[in-house]
Amino acid sequence: MAGGYKYFEAIEKRAGLLGVLIGIMVSLGGLAEITPLYFTAHAVKAPAGVKPYDALRLAGKDVYVREGCYLCHSQMIRSLRAETQRYGAYSIASESMYDRPFQWGSKRTGPDLARIGGKYSDEWQELHLKAPRSVSPDSNMPGYPWLSQGGIDPVEITQKLRVLRFLGDPYSDADIAGAAAAVKGHTEMQALIAYLQGLGILNEATLPSAIDAPAEGPAP
Repeated sequence: MAGGYKYFEAIEKRAGLLGVLIGIMVSLGGLAEITPLYFTAHAVKAPAGVKPYDALRLAGKDVYVREGCYLCHSQMIRSLRAETQRYGAYSIASESMYDRPFQWGSKRTGPDLARIGGKYSDEWQELHLKAPRSVSPDSNMPGYPWLSQGGIDPVEITQKLRVLRFLGDPYSDADIAGAAAAVKGHTEMQALIAYLQGLGILNEATLPSAIDAPAEGPAP
């Protein structure tokens, strides 16, 4: 025992060596936690009905993230009866597999938007984004009228599709070649509305019943 303590004492008295050994142990512990999650995440396959965002909706998602919409709206319906009765079928992880970053969250100053697609018309969405209280008198959401003036950079969105394909999203050559034309002449407002109108529709997997017990399991 005394002999073993000499080694501990030698390490404790050398701050540099102690720091290096701590770094090694933290790295090994981190790898032990992260590596299984990495391989599990890459084993997930998109179910039928879940496709990567088209060019216009991808631009709209970028606007959604840029303007901080996720700070007040989640996109994760939990498998609780109160949630499913209000918002619809609970969220499953595969619905969000093409989201970078995903929009789950837990902060709800406003309602969850996971199933908002098609609930309101494009005209309602535009009025709500420009002047929220014109359609929802009790809303405390700020307006975003400037989005009607902002355009979308076709070169930038084309490059984003190329990068996402490199990361594994199944965009075809035709998708990338047509991206610039797909966003040409559209405003940021139109792109954001297109993104919202597809939520729960264009990324819809084979969803469980709103009252069924979880099969795949809800998003954590």
